[in-house]
Amino acid sequence: MSICNICPRKCKVERKISIKDEGKLGYCRCGMLPVISRAALHHWEEPCIAGTRGAGTVFFAGCNLSCVYCQNYEISEMRKGIEVSVERLREIYFELIAQGAHNIDLVTPTQYTHAIFQSLREPLPVPVVYNCGGYESVHTVAFLRKKVQCWLPDLKYADSKAAARYSNAPDYFEVATAAIEQMFRQTGPYQMDSEGILQKGVLIRHLILPGQVENTKRVLEYVAETFEPGDVLFSLMRQYTPWGRASEFPEINRPITDEEYEECENYMEALGIEDGYVQQKASSNANFIPAFDGTGVLKSEK
Repeated sequence: MSICNICPRKCKVERKISIKDEGKLGYCRCGMLPVISRAALHHWEEPCIAGTRGAGTVFFAGCNLSCVYCQNYEISEMRKGIEVSVERLREIYFELIAQGAHNIDLVTPTQYTHAIFQSLREPLPVPVVYNCGGYESVHTVAFLRKKVQCWLPDLKYADSKAAARYSNAPDYFEVATAAIEQMFRQTGPYQMDSEGILQKGVLIRHLILPGQVENTKRVLEYVAETFEPGDVLFSLMRQYTPWGRASEFPEINRPITDEEYEECENYMEALGIEDGYVQQKASSNANFIPAFDGTGVLKSEK
């Protein structure tokens, strides 16, 4: 690769291989080799992802969005983690599968697309879940079409002003919806196995932000107008907890209210979106943020 055009930022820099090397970095400030913050069974995804045994979740450091409120701010912006080889990344997959993982859940993987592609040259015995912020290039989604079975994108914003203010991505809606539609073209309607675990398809997540009910309604309208019942799953999330740099933005430096969530949930029902999930109020709790302590990253001496 001569220049990096993996994500919509199109930095066009020749990214250095290792973060330890001399050379250039793009917007994500990551090298090409993956930096992993945690690799473990994770029980806090949607039921069709976490199931009864947990998702085999690999948390990658870095991000191409820089959301000011990110609950994973410690790794997305501070990039806390351990750099590993492609070979070690694939070993991690199989260690998680041996622990009983229903799938391999790649969290914030975009900046390491090439390493992930290499790690998936041979198919895995469980589905691969691409768990991303939604700010993806259509060509990158297409590049991964034979490697990823389940797409788990956020659809954060329909409001360009909010997208610019909180994620430095004023073109977010146009970019994310194009990517999501490409994901759906590749998988078709979602499919579950007998245990209710997603085997292929698209699950769109939307996190309600404080004071952004109208933004949420526009997102819901897009989903209802674009997809038929049975096409995609949708997760309406109320787990927002002020984190990262949220204190610098007073209007979002609070949890959402019961009234805000109920208004959004009622609107979703009125639009006929039934395939998916809602969240309990208790999900808005920092206790659900995992410890990014390098668990499962290095090879055990056993």
